[in-house]
Amino acid sequence: MAAKKKAAKKAAPKKAAPKKAAPKKAAAKKAPAKKAAKRKPNPAFMKPMTPSAALAAVIGPKPQPRSAVAKGLWDYIKKHKLQDAKNRRNINADAALQAVFGGKKTVSMFEMTKLVSKHLS
Repeated sequence: MAAKKKAAKKAAPKKAAPKKAAPKKAAAKKAPAKKAAKRKPNPAFMKPMTPSAALAAVIGPKPQPRSAVAKGLWDYIKKHKLQDAKNRRNINADAALQAVFGGKKTVSMFEMTKLVSKHLS
């Protein structure tokens, strides 16, 4: 009988050597960083707006910017405890606020700004 030749074993694949990190290029020189300029408010929001008679009963009659109107409303709401106890996003209107909210008894705080904007000119 003929002797069988042993099959040659394949050599185990060599593990790839870990690649060396490419040398970092010199960082491009950056211009010195400028100080961050103070953020300027949008002049449209700072323009004094005259409230309607219904809104004036809540925040006062003198012209105020929108931010002051919103602050005045929230001061009134907190002073009279009109924020809903269970769902804090809702405002329970009293007689003065009902006139501003178009007769609605409960309004979400997001809807409130929309309704109040109709009372500013």
